[in-house]
Amino acid sequence: MDKFFSGLTLLQADANTTGSMLTTLVPFALVFVIFYFLIIRPQNKKQKDMQKMIAGVKKGDKVITIGGVHAIVDKVKETTIVLKVDDNTRIEYSKSAIATVDTKGEASADAASDKPTEKLTDKSSEAKK
Repeated sequence: MDKFFSGLTLLQADANTTGSMLTTLVPFALVFVIFYFLIIRPQNKKQKDMQKMIAGVKKGDKVITIGGVHAIVDKVKETTIVLKVDDNTRIEYSKSAIATVDTKGEASADAASDKPTEKLTDKSSEAKK
């Protein structure tokens, strides 16, 4: 029982309490530093990146909502966006409902469809003619 109470140095008023209190607080400080670098800092960075992504949404971007809807941005309002799901279907969502944004979106799809199809010919067949 004596060993149990000897470990409670914070309750004792000795000249040595400053040193023992320092050895008690150092592990708590280390745990806080570890939590900061492993949990708090990455979460803050992720949140800032998400806010930047949502603020940069513009018409024509391809987005995926948190509900899994794949759509193209039709209009951007102050707190909401209008998404074009189909030719005649538009849905209005809150900006916070956006999970990912592909800024290439419609532009890359249009560029791929506007490319003329090149006819590949065999040079050996042309040489025979």
